[in-house]
Amino acid sequence: MYFFSLRQLRMLSGFWCLALYSIVAHAQISTEPLPAGSRAGLLIQPLQPHATATVQQTGDYFPPASTLKVITALASQLELGPEFRFETTLNVNADDVALNFDGDPTLTTQDLKRLLLALKQQHGTVIKGNLWLDNRRFTGYERAVGWPWDVMGVCYSAPVSAINIDGNCIQASIYTQDDGATRVFVPEHYPVHVTTNAQTVSDTEQQSQLCDLELTASQENHYRLAGCLTHRSKPLPLKFAVQNTELYAQRVVYKLLNQLGITLKGDIRIGAMPNHHGHTPHTVAVHRSANLTQLLETMLKESDNLIADSLTKTLGHQFFLQPGSFSNGTEAIKQIIFARTEISLQDAQLADGSGLSRNNRLRLDSMRQVLMYLWQHDAELGLMGLLPVAGESGTLKYRRSMRSDEVKGRIQGKSGSLYGTYNMVGFALDEQGKPETLFIQYVTDYFPPNPVQDVPVESPITQFELGFYQHVLSLSQAHSSPH
Repeated sequence: MYFFSLRQLRMLSGFWCLALYSIVAHAQISTEPLPAGSRAGLLIQPLQPHATATVQQTGDYFPPASTLKVITALASQLELGPEFRFETTLNVNADDVALNFDGDPTLTTQDLKRLLLALKQQHGTVIKGNLWLDNRRFTGYERAVGWPWDVMGVCYSAPVSAINIDGNCIQASIYTQDDGATRVFVPEHYPVHVTTNAQTVSDTEQQSQLCDLELTASQENHYRLAGCLTHRSKPLPLKFAVQNTELYAQRVVYKLLNQLGITLKGDIRIGAMPNHHGHTPHTVAVHRSANLTQLLETMLKESDNLIADSLTKTLGHQFFLQPGSFSNGTEAIKQIIFARTEISLQDAQLADGSGLSRNNRLRLDSMRQVLMYLWQHDAELGLMGLLPVAGESGTLKYRRSMRSDEVKGRIQGKSGSLYGTYNMVGFALDEQGKPETLFIQYVTDYFPPNPVQDVPVESPITQFELGFYQHVLSLSQAHSSPH
């Protein structure tokens, strides 16, 4: 039996603590599953005083993809406040009527119908003048520089306008047919035109012809499907992005006027309702969106691009007191965050607030500082609780690398993906669900070899993520263990 003095016990305890710290601080993160040529930026930092970060990176700048929404959320909370709401108003001046849009990304056709119904109830069934759709709140491009042309027709890259109706998204479906043709169905309430000459083919024919379903869209909101589609027993759901928001809004409003039995003597016009001498404009009805906290929860959990970029343009409008755009919105994000947190993002390349642009670039340490600020100020910000949880909510609910028992419920964060990019930022949680470690995973230039047909195998990125999240949790547990 061995006995140790109190001094010896303290020395021994310090030795093991130092040894454990050394192991943790220098533990290498395995990137072996990633294919050759991939670049990775990885960072793990315990949320404890004086704790150092474990960092491995190839290059300094990475495309943040949708992890950029964390930064957009922070700037929005700091500048707009949790009770901010988008407002769409219906005003009357003499014989003219105006719908004033301010970029509400959640505005629906039914919301517009209720505004027009209030007009009918208060002013009757005839509009003697023109009906104006005022879209002056935003200006410039409706899609950011760096959005690829080949996804312009799908809803996650819907245009960002002052006039957003039903997410600027059209629901449809395409059916394969036994005669080799296809047919498309679009609900009649959508004022768009869709045609298809895509061919129905077998799996073998699709592989041999290297043929895919292709979509082209025009500024008249006309859509054409071509290419081929493998035979299906059920229709394939489609989501088309509106191409011309002004034309789409005009057609929607015309339909609503007809439904409500309102006669318009003039025209539906785009722009500001003119002032009429001797008349004072007055507000007939107002539609308000959910508050900012609810908008941010949807944006972060569902990775909603339209909410993110509508908020970005709104920040540009409010911060610079001019119509909002991608250009002044991203600059506003940088200036707001620096002024309120002293975190400099001046060297970051930001083209939008959603992360959809391929032109965005960010350093690991910039994201680390933002995550640290979120954690340190969570009591007043309340943003961390809006992030999805591994295997439980939002975009992380069904992520393959987050469904194991040891990871499920133990990570809260924001994912982000683009072609060749797979990102995740967030926090490892302790047994009580409290953050104890922050982490960043930026993987880009990821181009794995094509999988062998009919051979089930876990993708390299999933294999890497499984190991990385286990590593994050093990380091988190090591730092939280009493020494």
